[in-house]
Amino acid sequence: MTDPAATLLRTAAELDAYAPADGHAYAPVDSTADTGRTGPERAVVMTMGALHEGHASLIRTARAVVGRAGQVVVTVFVNPLQFGEAADLDRYPRTLDADLALAGAAGADVVFAPSGDEVYPGGQPQVRISAGPMGERLEGASRPGHFDGMLTVVAKLLHLTRPDLAFYGQKDAQQLALIRRMVSDLNFPVEIVGVETAREPDGLALSSRNRFLDPQERHTALALSRALFAARDRLAAQQALHARALAGGASEGRAAGLNRLGEARLAADAQAVARAGQDGGPAAVRAAARAVLDEAAAEQPPLALDYVALVDPADFTEIPDDRTAGEAVLAVAARVGATRLIDNIPLTFGATA
Repeated sequence: MTDPAATLLRTAAELDAYAPADGHAYAPVDSTADTGRTGPERAVVMTMGALHEGHASLIRTARAVVGRAGQVVVTVFVNPLQFGEAADLDRYPRTLDADLALAGAAGADVVFAPSGDEVYPGGQPQVRISAGPMGERLEGASRPGHFDGMLTVVAKLLHLTRPDLAFYGQKDAQQLALIRRMVSDLNFPVEIVGVETAREPDGLALSSRNRFLDPQERHTALALSRALFAARDRLAAQQALHARALAGGASEGRAAGLNRLGEARLAADAQAVARAGQDGGPAAVRAAARAVLDEAAAEQPPLALDYVALVDPADFTEIPDDRTAGEAVLAVAARVGATRLIDNIPLTFGATA
């Protein structure tokens, strides 16, 4: 027996009136009311369609959080405000029938797929949300206006769906950070939940754009995740050495003493431990990622790097080389053939466990 497809709804009025087969109607909370939320919760997963396993992971997580009594709504809307060129908008895949099936199988009750007129009655909005300085960095610099359009449609869809919780993938880390900031700064009554990036078995981050890669391009594209993992492993190795240095009192003097005794192997190890704090840190992380990406630039087809950046997750400014503790995001964007891909990984500096 196959899972039923999610129910397709086209208007906010239909969504408000929706009652599932068991007869339980979800009662949306008045967004202006200053009251605690009671009863079943509504979760929303916002997408532009062309759903894949990464979206399914978000839907499953949402279902697990709200439980069987809650309601999971998946939005499908290809937002024209997020596309700089009409050709990119036209090229974006639209697979609504398949989306309904995948959403239902993953645990969604509803796919809310509004028309452009439902979201933007009277045409594109004259008043939009500005992403501010954080929206001008990295992806914002590569795609001017993209985050303004993204935040505007997210705000609209939050009002139309009125969820208790909204789930977003960490693959779009800058987008997630901006949504969290908007919700906090503008007092949206919703909890934002980030979900770990879903990956193919070979490490490639799941994306609707992956379908545009031919086999050779896909091979080159794997450099994005390899670069992130190389940087992560470099940081882990340096932090492990640093922990040994703290625990064992390693020093350059001890290394020199071992060399005088003819213990070259132990001396090299002691020197590596002693220098762990000097040779690690943000510069080493960036260098490890860059080395992999530079190799991919020489492949056929080549990887055309847009950026690789180690940033503070709070505002997406670059982490200074002397940073020794705290959270960071290593983000990369590149083009392979005609397809632009992004990926990132969270890192923690100063961790010794």
